[in-house]
Amino acid sequence: MEIFSLVLLLAVGVYILKKSEQRRRIALLGRHLGNYQIEKLMETLTDGYLRALGEDDPARREQIWRYLDTAEMQLCQQFNQFCAEFSTLDAADTRVSKLALPIPYAASLFPHATFDLRKALAIHANGLTQAASNPLQRRPKDKAFTLSAELFLMQHTCHWFCNSKAVASARLMARHKTTHAQVLASVAPDTRAAYQALTGS
Repeated sequence: MEIFSLVLLLAVGVYILKKSEQRRRIALLGRHLGNYQIEKLMETLTDGYLRALGEDDPARREQIWRYLDTAEMQLCQQFNQFCAEFSTLDAADTRVSKLALPIPYAASLFPHATFDLRKALAIHANGLTQAASNPLQRRPKDKAFTLSAELFLMQHTCHWFCNSKAVASARLMARHKTTHAQVLASVAPDTRAAYQALTGS
C-alpha cells in the first residue's frame, strides 16, 4: 500500500511538472505567433483548396486558385517574419525532445536527444516558400497538395514542441485524417531530407 501511494504521488508530480512545462511552451509559441495571422491564413488555404477542387466551373475554379495565390504569398511572408523573430530566442528555450515518452523537462535533462525548434521552423519556412513560388510550374492541384503537406508538417512540429511527438501525431490524425509518415512523404524532397536530418524522424 505504501509503495502504491509513492507511485501515485510520483505520477501526480510528473503530471504537474509536464503540464507546467506545456503551459510555458504554449505561451512562448503563442506570444510570437500572436503577432501574425498565420493560423487564419492556414485555414483560408486549406478550406480554399477544398473549394477549388470541388468547383465544376473552370472559370470559377481559376478565380479561386488566383485568390489562393495571394493568400499563399501572404502566409509565406508572415511565416518568414515569424521565424526571424523566433530565431532571436535563447537555444535553451527552443529545444524539442525526441524521446518517445513525455518526460517533464526532458530537453534540459537529455540535451543530446533534442533538436532546435528554430532550425525546424527555418526548414518549414523554406519549404513553404518554395512550394508557394512554384518554380517547377506544377498544376494548381499538385501545388496545393505539396503546400498542404508542408503546412501540416509545420503544424505537427509546433505541437511537438508544445507537447510531444505522440500528441502531435494524434492531433494531425484527428484534424487532417493523415499520419505523420504520410505528410512527411508528401512534402518536397528538400524539406523531407532536412527535416529527417534534424529530427531523426
